[in-house]
Amino acid sequence: MSRNQIAFVVYLDHDNLGVGYIASLLLEKGFAITLVDMREPFSTILQSLLDAQPLIAGFSIVFQYHLDEFRDLMTYLRKGRVDCHFCAGGHYPSFRYQELLYMAPELDSVVLFEGEHTFVELSEAVREGRDWRQITGIAYNDDGAVRCTGLRPLEDDLDRFPLPVRKPRRPQVLGRKVVNILAGRGCYYNCSFCSIRSFYTQPPGKVKRIRQPEYVVKEMQLHYEEEGCTIFLFQDDDFPVAGAHGRSWLKDFCGALRRAGLQDRLLWKISCRANEIDEASLSLMMAHGLGMVYLGIESGTRRGLELMRKQISPETSLAAVKTLKELGMAYEFGFMVFDPDSTFDAVRENLGFLDCLCGDGCAAVSLGKMLPLAGTRIEEELRQQKRLQGASAYEDYVFLDARLDEYFRALSNVFRLWMHGDGGVMTLSRWVHFQMAALRRFHFCEEDTRVALWETVSSANRFLIRSCESLSDVFQSSSAARRQAAVSDLVSEVAVKHAEFAAKLSWLSDRVSQLASTN
Repeated sequence: MSRNQIAFVVYLDHDNLGVGYIASLLLEKGFAITLVDMREPFSTILQSLLDAQPLIAGFSIVFQYHLDEFRDLMTYLRKGRVDCHFCAGGHYPSFRYQELLYMAPELDSVVLFEGEHTFVELSEAVREGRDWRQITGIAYNDDGAVRCTGLRPLEDDLDRFPLPVRKPRRPQVLGRKVVNILAGRGCYYNCSFCSIRSFYTQPPGKVKRIRQPEYVVKEMQLHYEEEGCTIFLFQDDDFPVAGAHGRSWLKDFCGALRRAGLQDRLLWKISCRANEIDEASLSLMMAHGLGMVYLGIESGTRRGLELMRKQISPETSLAAVKTLKELGMAYEFGFMVFDPDSTFDAVRENLGFLDCLCGDGCAAVSLGKMLPLAGTRIEEELRQQKRLQGASAYEDYVFLDARLDEYFRALSNVFRLWMHGDGGVMTLSRWVHFQMAALRRFHFCEEDTRVALWETVSSANRFLIRSCESLSDVFQSSSAARRQAAVSDLVSEVAVKHAEFAAKLSWLSDRVSQLASTN
């Protein structure tokens, strides 16, 4: 066993910045790092760990619905004679460490909440053969009794961390390299469906911490100059644009980009709320490289927004999107057509809102459902109402109207490929919109292709919305036989339409790539 090797098992389709920051601190302490892709076959992962012979294998469980896969992998690795210390971290492990240690007895420890300092201390203790069970910020199984050593305070100054370890860059968008990056951690808001606020309020410390703008720009400049990276995706849950402090930070950030000579050389994407959109801030960001915005819209009904505690109105979201379109800014958005209090009328109201929002094809429509994620207020409320069903980590709720459950299952099956397939309409629509944003930023705005994209996405959106509306009427008021026949007819129609729209979007993607390569 290497006395310095630490392995992380993580999904590597995107940068995992949490693991990246931990790995960078470990490198400073003399450890070597192996990153293992969770998407690989179990046999390949086993061989990687046998070759590395690490002190610790860290499992980054980012999304709780992957838990069974991680548990099965740990069992497989133990049977394959990987006998090092197993440690897990992430949102679900932090909120539900008791359940996780019971479900995955192969685990030796769980690092709770922010893991940088805790995991480094754990690694040093294991390397030196010291007792690690007294380290603050971990949980472990002690002969059947789960112990928690308390919660470590959050790091107040994120700029104290060295830059995160990342996988090698490769061209991804129009031949350009993409980097995930953070301006800060935490969120001031407390939406009922989101676990971010809870994740950062349980440990002691400031909920929202923002890096110094000049350090963020230095990180971007380093990737630009050393690796040729020109597209930066900010992973902040809420990019610092709101309030007097946010506007001041944004002004300093854009000034630092300008002083570094990067304002015309990069494209960056942020996430924010609809009530944080204003023309002045957007114009400033666009002048310094902003190319796309992700908006957390979530619902088009007042009742839904109140349930979610979004503190916005449907009109606020429509106004925000209007501003984005007037400025020519590409956008994506989060949305949940279904929530625990959904009715058929509320679903149709949401569908009508989506038609107003992006029926013109400016963005793609999705059919999301609110999930009762661990640590969220909505999970707690549903548990109190005794509406949660299923195994731990996979609990879900039934709607108050049983017909709505049947309707949701039908839509999920009929539009599964459309919504979730790698070559599905949703994925392709978002991809080509992002390609167009990059084409506009780095080359030129090709109007004919943009119009063709919007027309295609508009047709797809409106077909989806009309299909859902029609099927809702059937499920609300028709017999079981009529419902089954309607679903059968829709399956056939969706298959034809999906093939048609996917082919057009694939052609448009190739077209945008050709335009970029010849300009």
